[in-house]
Amino acid sequence: MIDDHRNRILQAAARIYTQHGWRGATTKRIAEEAGVNEVTLFRQFGAKDALLEQMMRDLAAPKEGMTLPEVPQHPEQELVVWAQAHHQETCSKRPLIRQMMSDVQEHPHLVTCATESPNGAMAQLRAYVLQLRAQGFIGDHEAVSAADMEAAVTMLMGAVFADGMNRDVMPFMFTQPAEGSLRSYVRLFLRGLGALHEPATLSAHAPSSALPQPIPSA
Repeated sequence: MIDDHRNRILQAAARIYTQHGWRGATTKRIAEEAGVNEVTLFRQFGAKDALLEQMMRDLAAPKEGMTLPEVPQHPEQELVVWAQAHHQETCSKRPLIRQMMSDVQEHPHLVTCATESPNGAMAQLRAYVLQLRAQGFIGDHEAVSAADMEAAVTMLMGAVFADGMNRDVMPFMFTQPAEGSLRSYVRLFLRGLGALHEPATLSAHAPSSALPQPIPSA
């Protein structure tokens, strides 16, 4: 029963917070939404701040598909699955994330809760890139510096997050279907690291007669 009350209160807190923000998410509203009295809420969480922060941490916990393998085997496939999972999670929590972002200036302590999930994802992606290098997927160590790898991680994370957060309000920026866009982000990421092993191009192996010929000048 305690766990049932706890889960109901956390779910109610997420709904009320998304609708009303930090100020409007009163313990009275949350308790009514959860179908419990305020005494039960305070017994479970002690105070409103603790309740809302726990709600944010629970929602930020990694879900299935949101982790990368410790040792890369098929980088493009693994990263596409990872990007799709993070994109789907961002889309599903878009209203709540927007509310959190609007409250951060007035309640800076929310930064810790709000950034736990992206910080964890960044750390995981950094570790994966280091394994790409260790496993030989990134061949030229001199051409790809540590700064390049960090920039690539930031760009991929930023692209997936921006797509998930803004696709509904900025369609002119996201003209391709999400699935295709996510695969393109991953391929650009791997190509930038020199870890996208594509079939040889026509110009590399085709006989000269098969290549486009310049137009003779008049």
